[in-house]
Amino acid sequence: MADATYLHVREASRGQVVSQAVVVATGVTEDGAREILGLDVGDSEDETFWRAFLTSLRSRGLTGVQLVISDQHAGLVKALTRCFAGAAHQRCRVHFARNLLALVPKSHKDMVAAVFRTIFAQPDADAVAATWDHVRDELSVRFPKIGPLMDEAKTEVLAFSAFPRAHWTKIWSNNPIERLNREIKRRARVVGIFPNSAAVIRLVGAVLADAHDEWQVADRRYLSEASMALLYKTSDTDTAAITSGP
Repeated sequence: MADATYLHVREASRGQVVSQAVVVATGVTEDGAREILGLDVGDSEDETFWRAFLTSLRSRGLTGVQLVISDQHAGLVKALTRCFAGAAHQRCRVHFARNLLALVPKSHKDMVAAVFRTIFAQPDADAVAATWDHVRDELSVRFPKIGPLMDEAKTEVLAFSAFPRAHWTKIWSNNPIERLNREIKRRARVVGIFPNSAAVIRLVGAVLADAHDEWQVADRRYLSEASMALLYKTSDTDTAAITSGP
């Protein structure tokens, strides 16, 4: 899973406090264990920055990426096509649902949210796709702007359905990495304004190192070895699954 959060940093050259993007990537190894892959700090989340970050992960040996989970960061999505050609992109279903509900009057939000959730309660990929189409047709009659939005997003929001059913709840949103970002924010509040980017790296790096160590000694893997075996039964290459998604 790949995501960004923002922290306040004092820019010495300008004498100003600026908001800088802190990007983090986590991954799942071929045996189902979760790991921290890397972090970086930059002025924005444009394509150039994301491409440099993803390229650095590749340079350090990251290979076999099958799935990248994230919000719909425009820069990240563009960078993925260059850095991890062939990997699917899972658009976070939670963030997409918020985009969907923004097109609906407040009095109808609960109903639309409930109907949308039925897509993800289906037992297999075919049923998921069919329910998406049914929900799209049903909602667009009353809310015309929903139709084009769902048409454009279908492939990315439903990317999870190509993976084993046991993985779905762990890969259809980037909620897990957002929990990590909340811990980063909590620790950063003690500092307030960081003196420079290096200080951000030191603190965030410590938070991520703690999380990584906890994951290594956890009783359960993020994705079980049995479910990962199902993934490789359908693959003709020796690759590793990544929720880089989350």
